[in-house]
Amino acid sequence: MPRFRLTLEYDGGRFAGWQRQADQPSVQQALEDAVQAMSGQTIETIVAGRTDAGVHARGQVVHFDLDRDFTPDRLRDGLNFYLREARVSVLDAAIADTEFSARLSATARHYLYRILNRRPPPGIEAGRVWHVPVPLDAGAMQAAAQMLVGHHDFNSFRSSECQAKSALRTLDRLEVTRDGEEIHIAAQSRSFLHNQMRIMVGTLRLVGEGRWTAADVRAALEKCDRRAAGPTAPPEGLYLMRVDY
Repeated sequence: MPRFRLTLEYDGGRFAGWQRQADQPSVQQALEDAVQAMSGQTIETIVAGRTDAGVHARGQVVHFDLDRDFTPDRLRDGLNFYLREARVSVLDAAIADTEFSARLSATARHYLYRILNRRPPPGIEAGRVWHVPVPLDAGAMQAAAQMLVGHHDFNSFRSSECQAKSALRTLDRLEVTRDGEEIHIAAQSRSFLHNQMRIMVGTLRLVGEGRWTAADVRAALEKCDRRAAGPTAPPEGLYLMRVDY
């Protein structure tokens, strides 16, 4: 039974998240339904990262076992036919080793958060960026972001609904740059806590506005208390960009 590995791109604004739900559309259901329509087989996908409602992906990775000998190109093109109305695209399909796991084999996950930092609201990019109309100091945000890089207890930067047993994580990279009217916040870690990226972004916004300093971010981290950090940024600016194996 071949194991297939897919790389997906999708618009998260159309879904209640990755995970299948009883009464709301999910990316998982859209993909699994497409596989069933193409192959006649019911499968369960394993995903690298379960994105929340409204979160987008440019390089999501999934795997599943299929009792059919499709070539990777035929599987990719066939699934894209059935997914054409869902705004989910299979960018790549490959046959993987039977020991491969989209979730457990991952060595790094890369996220990007986009802030549109201008007075006028977005038109074309509505639903794909966080609109912050007040000026932000990207340099101050970058300096403060370095307070979070490294191995820490990120209890202050995870949702109260997070189910991870430990808040200890190693954040390998957190970079803030300005590209014209946009501020980009890029992060890399082997794994992230629930809402960790969005809480870090919401906290860095406070720095960008001049309300917090880098020392305030460090103090919030050290308190290991969700109430000490900033607000949770909205989901629409967040993208899962790539997963390394």
